[in-house]
This record gives sequence, C-alpha cells and structure tokens, in this order.
Amino acid sequence: MLTFPKPLDAKEEDRLIAEFRQGKEEARGLLIEHNLRLVAHIVKKYLQPDKDNEDLISIGCVGLIKAVDSFDETKGIRLGTYAARCIENELLMFFRAGKKSAREVYLNDPIGTDKEGNAICLLEILETEDEDYSEATEKKEKLRLLPDMIASVLEEREREIILLRYGLGGRREQTQREVAELLGISRSYVSRIEKKALRKLYEEFARHES
Repeated sequence: MLTFPKPLDAKEEDRLIAEFRQGKEEARGLLIEHNLRLVAHIVKKYLQPDKDNEDLISIGCVGLIKAVDSFDETKGIRLGTYAARCIENELLMFFRAGKKSAREVYLNDPIGTDKEGNAICLLEILETEDEDYSEATEKKEKLRLLPDMIASVLEEREREIILLRYGLGGRREQTQREVAELLGISRSYVSRIEKKALRKLYEEFARHES
C-alpha cells in the first residue's frame, strides 16, 4: 500500500515556494512530495478495472510537477487548488490519448518547454494538430533535434526501446508488451527503462534551451 508525506501547512508551503523561487531545487522536491497525497486522492476517482493504478499515479504526478513548476502565488489561490486542476487535466489527457493507441501511455511525459514555459510532451512533438505556424515551427525544430539526442544521450537498451515504442527510425511502433516479448524482458522492466529514457531526453532538451 502506498503511503505519502502529510500535506504542508500554509506557512510551510509559502516558505518552500519562496525558496523555490530563489532557485532551491530541494524546496521544489518537498513541494512535490508533500502533495503526492493529492495525486492519490484524485486518481481514485478515475480508477477502472482495466487500468494500471501505477500508470495513473505516474500520470497524475506529471500534472503535479507541472503545477509546482508553473504555479503563480500572486493569483491568490493555494497551490493545492491549482495542482488539483493540473492533475485532473493530465489524467483527462491520458484517457483521451488512450482511446487512440496503447503506445501513448507515457507520451505525456514532458521533454521540454515551449516559448511561454509550458511543458512540451513527446506526443505534441510527434503529432502536431490545430496549432499556429510559430508553434508548429518550434516543434519541428525539436523533432529535428530528437534523433541526435536519442543517439547521444541514451544507452543502447534505452535507445532500442524508445525507437521501438514510438516507431522512430522507420520502425513500426509497438506496445510495451510487444517490446517486452521481442527483447525477452518483462513489461514492467520496459516501462522503467522507457520512463528513464524519457527523463534523460527531457533533461537534454532543457540543457539545449538554457
């Protein structure tokens, strides 16, 4: 059974937000950790018999991280209120994406930011729909950089899994289960490697933009 740290009181939360604004990554981590209980609470409303609870927690955590990174305390709302909205949005995005293809379970993991500081996920880079020219151009530039980053940043097994999962380099896109069977490993191991690889790509995009 998952256990989470207790929520912060208002005074402690305000202190950590101020420290995070000063560039202290430890404060950011604490803000995320102490709001994990909120993720679990919201995920409960979306549990379905055919869905993996761990997957939903993971998707909810992406929304929480986005909330902490983009929160504006001058708007007069609490972080928890704003985070709940972001977590809900991320889960709804996940369910909408799930109707398209099983490969999209982790496509909402952020791998960079747009010109306004909003998170960009791999799905948005690979599929551009209903966007203006400037946004499409920016995403095409990220797509141009992606092959080199995959080759230079990822280890051989990570690279192999990303290419298979998302149908890159002329390959057919495959589900985690298909990749697991092809490589002779478990689906959960494929999932762990995929998440680690996406995080590496995100960090590389962040360095490229700085």
